[in-house]
Amino acid sequence: MKIHEYQGKELFRKYGVPTPSGILALSPDEAEAAAKKLATPVVVVKAQIHAGGRGKGGGVKLAKSPAEAKELTRQMLGMQLKTIQTGPEGQKVHKVYIEQGLDIGKELYLGVTLDRATSRITFMASTEGGVEIEEVAEKHPEKILRAVVDPAIGFADFQGRELAFGLGLTGPTVNKFVQFCSALYQMYVGTDASLVEVNPLVILKDGGVVALDAKVNFDENALYRHKELLEYRDLAEEEPRETQAKEFDLAYIALDGNIGCMVNGAGLAMATMDTIKLVGGAPANFLDVGGGASKEKVTAAFKLILADPQVKAVLVNIFGGIMKCDVIAEGIIAAAKEVQLKIPLVVRLEGTNVEQGKELLRNSGLAITPADNLRQAAEKAVAAIK
Repeated sequence: MKIHEYQGKELFRKYGVPTPSGILALSPDEAEAAAKKLATPVVVVKAQIHAGGRGKGGGVKLAKSPAEAKELTRQMLGMQLKTIQTGPEGQKVHKVYIEQGLDIGKELYLGVTLDRATSRITFMASTEGGVEIEEVAEKHPEKILRAVVDPAIGFADFQGRELAFGLGLTGPTVNKFVQFCSALYQMYVGTDASLVEVNPLVILKDGGVVALDAKVNFDENALYRHKELLEYRDLAEEEPRETQAKEFDLAYIALDGNIGCMVNGAGLAMATMDTIKLVGGAPANFLDVGGGASKEKVTAAFKLILADPQVKAVLVNIFGGIMKCDVIAEGIIAAAKEVQLKIPLVVRLEGTNVEQGKELLRNSGLAITPADNLRQAAEKAVAAIK
């Protein structure tokens, strides 16, 4: 689960991570009032969307007066903000964050995430603050410093000092940086976060260390332990079909192809998408209905695929183990009739009760194209579109 910058900074402050003062605004008038309340010579108007790179897309602007903050907010609200992380369609701006301007001396990058290669929480730091970390990793990997945290000890002060020295920090700023990292680690662990990025982390001209940005993602599998974090969820920022999928406990990710996929098992789903690409097609989604789906769940999954207007054909690839092929067939038939399916449907069934499932499909009265194996199913789906 992703949250907005202003929400991330609210969590930062709870754990003692220094941040600038800021006020959320939902209208130009609220932005003007916020700028007056902050009472700093310069305020920053920041569009709040679940994506990075907002500055390059025009989503971060300086205002030298409350009136200018009001006008900039008027321009931002409702705009489709396009960044390197939103894709060409962009994301609509519904709210802005008015933040005090700071006397910045240096911009750095600091991130915390789980490194799956080491199974350890890892700090990443770089002198290239304000730049997408992916770009730094590609062009200047030597500029990314790392500190791997031992879970039995936690983040150690010496690790903070090593990072500080590597970033060229000196004097009292070193200890402030160590304290900043320690607080950030406590926040990461305490909220079961999956990613925390501060880009840029700024060193003020007086030596202070402040989080100028906050990108925070949470491990959804741990949200049952943090009911309070669910209040941060902004459904307007999520893909509607992915939100609907979660209600039925379906693993769904929208893609930009035109062949809808319904598969049981994450590995099989990825193999299905790869095979579609191999034969010249493009998958419209990743959808794993799981190992023990009911007829109702399959129906919901099918309707979810068809809700995408880009889908021109559907490929169902089911290997029945716990999941029975006849149950899948019943769900497919029910959904196809309910939505009055008008696009090609290719179905490959194998495993438990496969003959019963195939018999149900044959007698359904629907125009269903059967396939004996995955390659054949993918080829038939691509041919059906052409």
